[in-house]
Amino acid sequence: MSRLKPQKEYEKTGAFHFFRWLSGSKDPYLGEVEMKPQKEVEITEATIIERMNEKQMIRDKVYDVKHNRQLLFFDRIYVASAILFCVILVGLLLYTVSYLPKTGNPTNPDNNEVSERYIESGLQETGALNIVSGMILTYRAFDTFGETNVLFIATCCVMVLLMVDDAILKKQEVKNDRRYEPKNDAILQGTAFVLCPIIFIFGIYVILNGHLSPGGGFSGGAILGAGLILYVSAFGFKKTQRFFNEHIYKIAKITALCMYGIIGSYFYILGANGIENHIPLGTPGHILSGGIILPIDICVGLEVACTMYAFYALFRRGGL
Repeated sequence: MSRLKPQKEYEKTGAFHFFRWLSGSKDPYLGEVEMKPQKEVEITEATIIERMNEKQMIRDKVYDVKHNRQLLFFDRIYVASAILFCVILVGLLLYTVSYLPKTGNPTNPDNNEVSERYIESGLQETGALNIVSGMILTYRAFDTFGETNVLFIATCCVMVLLMVDDAILKKQEVKNDRRYEPKNDAILQGTAFVLCPIIFIFGIYVILNGHLSPGGGFSGGAILGAGLILYVSAFGFKKTQRFFNEHIYKIAKITALCMYGIIGSYFYILGANGIENHIPLGTPGHILSGGIILPIDICVGLEVACTMYAFYALFRRGGL
């Protein structure tokens, strides 16, 4: 008659290991065979140069660049067209300049009517103590709107050229979030911890007081953008994205541009038709004064700050 073995004694027998392997509860190779994780393939610079040379040789052999008549004809047409275009453009510019009034002529509009209107009627018509802000955001608001559109288009172009796919971006950040700067630099983080709130508050102050003192949307937005760049340099993109990520960036940038367009269009249409607008100018010297200048300054400030941060982020990591 067989004797019942204790559990510990049974686990030492070959039958126990056989049936355990048969049921699939233990991998016989695990812990028994030396296993090493695979390393990523590292391509040397010499290999890359060699492959580029091979690719160029294949291209030259297939397309025969030096003797291809179509390519040579296209190159000649391209060069001739470029020269012709430049000559026509220079001619048009010189022709236009020849009709400009002479510099220093006392009868020129910029020496009498325009400057007199800005100085004598600027405060009454714009409600802004800062004549420069009153000029560029009311009399010449259309030009400023064009400059703001240039910033928007420039950011879109940089995004098209440098934007990296989200999956690739996350994989790169897992490997090395901060490639060129030391991670968690105590001096940089301590400095940013003190300066960033001051920079942000000062930037907001410059934007909101653009109609009362020197400043406005462009200078205030540049200050805010510099503060964002300092913060992300010190603490990294992961912390910055808690309060300023790609979603917030798109909302701020598009909303600011659309609001500027709506306010400006309302002001232009009424002014062109001689209709008085219903935006109050307020009391000169008060924070809520200047008519459309204050909201436009806020829109321009957001646009400039977003553009500065976007350029830095795209050139550094290929994403926001």
